[in-house]
Amino acid sequence: HPVIVNDPHLTVRAPGAGGGQSAAAALSPALSDLRAALYSLESLMGASGPDIGSNSWAVSGDLTDTGKPLLANDPHLSAQMPSIWYENSLHCAPKTPECPYDVAGLSFASAPGVVIGHNDAIAWGLTNLGPDVSDLYIEKVNPENPNQYEVNGEWVDMELRTEVFEVAGGGSEELVVRSTRHGPVITEVFGLEDFAEQSGVALPGEFTLSFRWTGLQPGFVIEAILGFNRAQDWEAFRQAAEKFSAPSQNILFADLEGNIGYQAPGLIPIRNPGHTAELPVPGWTDEYEWQGFIPFEELPFAFNPPEGYIVTANNAITTPDYPHLLSVVFDYGYRAERIVDLIENAPGSVNLEYMKEIQRDEVDLNVQTLLPVLLQIPLEGELAQARSILEGWDHQNGMESAPAALFQVFWKNLLAETFHDELPEDHWPGGGSRWYEVMRDIVPDPASHWWDDQTTPQVEGRDEIFARAFQDAVLEIEGTLGSNPDRWTWGDLHTLTLRNQSLGVSGQALIESLFNRGPYRASGGSSIVNATGWDAGGESYEVVSLPSMRMILDLGDFSNSVAIHPTGQSGHAYHRHYADMVDLWRGHQYHRMLWEEADILEDSSRRLRLLPGQS
Repeated sequence: HPVIVNDPHLTVRAPGAGGGQSAAAALSPALSDLRAALYSLESLMGASGPDIGSNSWAVSGDLTDTGKPLLANDPHLSAQMPSIWYENSLHCAPKTPECPYDVAGLSFASAPGVVIGHNDAIAWGLTNLGPDVSDLYIEKVNPENPNQYEVNGEWVDMELRTEVFEVAGGGSEELVVRSTRHGPVITEVFGLEDFAEQSGVALPGEFTLSFRWTGLQPGFVIEAILGFNRAQDWEAFRQAAEKFSAPSQNILFADLEGNIGYQAPGLIPIRNPGHTAELPVPGWTDEYEWQGFIPFEELPFAFNPPEGYIVTANNAITTPDYPHLLSVVFDYGYRAERIVDLIENAPGSVNLEYMKEIQRDEVDLNVQTLLPVLLQIPLEGELAQARSILEGWDHQNGMESAPAALFQVFWKNLLAETFHDELPEDHWPGGGSRWYEVMRDIVPDPASHWWDDQTTPQVEGRDEIFARAFQDAVLEIEGTLGSNPDRWTWGDLHTLTLRNQSLGVSGQALIESLFNRGPYRASGGSSIVNATGWDAGGESYEVVSLPSMRMILDLGDFSNSVAIHPTGQSGHAYHRHYADMVDLWRGHQYHRMLWEEADILEDSSRRLRLLPGQS
């Protein structure tokens, strides 16, 4: 599968490196809001499921019909109501050094600036980089003083602070937070009382766990976002990116001069050799201490790569000979592979309509691994007849597709038949790119030990498990959608319910019905470019993660740029704009991102002027 930066040696010396990051600034309330919203990107706050991620890609003017770049972005987040995004624009009139903003795109509520979008010179997009930026430390605790821990043979006092929580209606509650040199102690908070028995790690007699994470350090994320809003070229853009400390994002760039670029920013720890942060580590010595952070000049980047495009889809950043550890886990690259394939095999010059076609693509590359085996297994009668609908399928997962419905039900049952007998329930496969890759590895071996059902006395092979899973699938889909394959559709199984994040999950059906919307029939699926992820380890095919917005920016004419997000601009349940974009989003339609003042005024329905000093 493709990596984002093909030549890691490009990272040794980055042109136009910006100024260094100075001492940490105090977290303002606005910065806290912004960082909380950013951490909600890619599952760090509230999102879940096997395919939380994002797509972004930029195509240089050498490959487009206008001679100028095109840039697309669709961040994948948990399904929610209202949208995390608010589309807006900020225009200084006139634009001056004192008022330098002329920018449009999508923002987070309560946060200043445009998080993803374009100004009058450049465009940018974000996807999650996914570096390993946290460690769990096992701390030796003094048996005679629970508020002391060992550091290099000496007992050291923990930092203690009391946090007071005001309770509605009066009163308050206090929580004493203990911290070590690594960060807050989390043992009691996360219910890790059984950690000693479950971990399989040799532990001291008295211990606790502390958590070190770059997200707990003050940073300059607002400065980075506002820097993107103001930047007029690659150098200024990289200077802003250097301040994007956490969470680390793949930042894509394009400009009116025809350039495209990529920058990996963020505080990414340098660890000692052999320390990959996959397991808790001893905290009582310096052996596992971070050795600082990867210098910005050595973080991966690309500027006008020879391919003429850059694709980021949470896949691996660069090749294995990159000198620093970024992470040991990335998305396995099926979405990236499909996007690269569509760009490289474009029928002509890439234009805006073709970028839309890529963004709505619903080909499941997992089919290439499984379907040839399924089609050659001897089946009879009803099973053979049902399987025939998979012959000649284009592997697209449209909401009206019967083959997509049957294949995805088969995929869920195949994972269960193959792995449930050997894995504990909390590790049962949830689908997604990891399990695509597992299957791609074992399918060529019909006698792999994974195929054998440990609950039976005989030894099963691949074809027997495939046949059993397909029979399970046919029985399941008939029980759900009926026995007539002409009535099977993926959209009838794969539905989307947009739940309000407070009242919509109250447990009160009447209240939930007022604030939630759906279920809606949906297309796409896990590890598909149109990434409407679902949990193959669950009971349903409901969408749990989705493209939280789709945006395509045309550097040839910003007025041609388009966007959409799944809900509406309003957060008020009875407002006409609360859910008026749902059907447009489901149908892969867009609206223009208005840019010129005349177009904005012509299209406006209301105008609010705020005049300082007037009542």
